[in-house]
Amino acid sequence: MQKSKSEAAVLPSQAASWRSMVAPYLKPDGWTASFQLATTVLPFALVMATILGGLHWGVWWVLLLVPVAAFLLVRMFMFQHDCGHGSFFPARWANDLLGGALGVLTVTPYRFWRGSHAVHHAGSGNLDRRGVGDVTTLTLDEYNALPAHRRLGYRLYRHPAVMFGIGPAWLFLITQRFPSGSPRRRWREWLSVLGTDLGLLAGALILILTLGPLPLLLGWLPVILLAATIGIWLFYVQHQFEDAYWQPKPTWEFDTAALQGSSFYDLPRVLHWLTGNIGFHHIHHLSSRIPNYRLRACHEANPALQAVPRLTLRASLKCPRLALWDDRQRKLVSFRSLRANRQPS
Repeated sequence: MQKSKSEAAVLPSQAASWRSMVAPYLKPDGWTASFQLATTVLPFALVMATILGGLHWGVWWVLLLVPVAAFLLVRMFMFQHDCGHGSFFPARWANDLLGGALGVLTVTPYRFWRGSHAVHHAGSGNLDRRGVGDVTTLTLDEYNALPAHRRLGYRLYRHPAVMFGIGPAWLFLITQRFPSGSPRRRWREWLSVLGTDLGLLAGALILILTLGPLPLLLGWLPVILLAATIGIWLFYVQHQFEDAYWQPKPTWEFDTAALQGSSFYDLPRVLHWLTGNIGFHHIHHLSSRIPNYRLRACHEANPALQAVPRLTLRASLKCPRLALWDDRQRKLVSFRSLRANRQPS
């Protein structure tokens, strides 16, 4: 991390102050959104056609294109993400139409995901509102109070092999295939999940009937899994860093949670492009109505918004070892810190 808590403390906390900063960047632009869509979907379609067709004809070098397709799919997920916030196109109907269509490509039911993600935004960093749309995070005291088998379960859950290996596959391929809640009360979410499932089934059948099962298993599936892992990684490091922000409800503040609890993931420019500028996550949490194509401009125009926890690509590699919130030190710590805490003073 490049900014300490003392440096972050100089950030403006008054709502009126940050609202004036983000106001010029709130309006979506249909032409910019359409250009983004065209310059992402068309290359993705071309790369995927090369991968699937090449595998059908036994051209194995096309597997080298899997990371390219995966990153383009991540970028399309960020467009879907903007649609969920109503910030990609000016019209709500256009956002919902595109979001639903992209949901089939990203194997993420649009309306179902949008609901849980809204809960995440409403309570990010709030210790009393954990559990929906976020990475499960326990405090030191909560972890120590668990029985041995549940502590083991939490350790397994937070292990990198699970978090970035088994977890993405389980979430995107299994969990998101099944609706939850009452079908009568949450019928829109049910339709979203079932509609996405039908779209995926139709696409898989068409692919198998035209090219055979091999391109599906060795082409489409690796792209989905790699994109899912990248997506989980991005979401993880944007909130799971050492100097994060967690507070109980009485002292929790929305703007402070956004600016101190969401990192500025300072990536190379090409990775910012491939990830839809989601690295400017502090600004996104401050105002989710800012389109991805205006996040950088908002960041660069406001020096106060630059004095936030900055996470480099190299520094982010240390984040997976952090697993517990130490409310005494006000930082995320690793499981190894438990040994130090048990040592007599």
